[in-house]
Amino acid sequence: MKGKNLRYLNEHEGQPICARAGFLLLEHFSLPAFTQALDTIITANLLRPGLFTTKTFGLSEGEVISDLGLVIRPDACLGHAEIQDLDLLVICGGYRTALQADEVFVSLLHGAAEAGVKLAGIWNGAWFLGRAGLLDGYRCAIHPEHRPALAEIAKLTQVTSEAYVVDRDRLTASSPNGAFYMALEWIKGLHDKALTDGIEDILAFEASRYRRIKPSLNVSVSGPLREVVNLMDANLEEPLEMEALCLYAGRSRRQIERLFKEQLGTTPQRYYMDLRITEARRLLQHTTLTIVEVSVACGFVSPSHFSKCYSAYFGYRPSKETRLVK
Repeated sequence: MKGKNLRYLNEHEGQPICARAGFLLLEHFSLPAFTQALDTIITANLLRPGLFTTKTFGLSEGEVISDLGLVIRPDACLGHAEIQDLDLLVICGGYRTALQADEVFVSLLHGAAEAGVKLAGIWNGAWFLGRAGLLDGYRCAIHPEHRPALAEIAKLTQVTSEAYVVDRDRLTASSPNGAFYMALEWIKGLHDKALTDGIEDILAFEASRYRRIKPSLNVSVSGPLREVVNLMDANLEEPLEMEALCLYAGRSRRQIERLFKEQLGTTPQRYYMDLRITEARRLLQHTTLTIVEVSVACGFVSPSHFSKCYSAYFGYRPSKETRLVK
């Protein structure tokens, strides 16, 4: 229990700073993904003070707007001098982050790689690493919406559908939950398992705000169908259109609909709604999120639409749901 209990903090006093992490916040970056990664590192310091330092950067002076509309003022503008003081540089993208990287940005990424800095990308952050040619020969994770774009510019990169991938000195994550485990893997590579177990114990509930309950699929479910279900499960906040799901799975709409009917006894649309509504109920019961926040987290266009769907599914409005967390 020493790695999990705050009463043992004093045993680790005086440890030197082991690693320095920098977060480059791009316009419309995913705030949940960024905070999941940052919180993981900060929690490590809570258990053993002084192990890490963190710093936020922008590509220019001034503020950056997150995907939730919150305005963040980074600590500094990223430059070659700042890169020299880092062990890890995390490129924080988001659903609406423009896939554009000028030569100055690419030069900074090359400078970081040449300096031996580990490079990470969250949400669509891997695209910028691919644009700089820094993912050749690597496996990576990226949000499904941007997977074709990365595959187009990074022919030598293995683009996966996983939530996160750690491949040598490249770390990538496609979702908030993936960002949590990506950061945890980085810490695990530097310290003992007791520390990462302690972090996971502390953040297990907080991480569950973004963790999607994996569907229980029968082993006979086909590969294409499993791929579609995993994509649905990983994209509840921003539901993917059927066309996109079929494209990523490499099957036609008719084929996907037939697989759902034959193997799961339902339609793709109904299954997707089941996932979102079930997750919404879990959030209402086990977090302090408001109904509006839950509706946004589960991809509903408005609270009224969410209430209508919830009532049709459970027989009562979201406001009547039992809140197990006060």
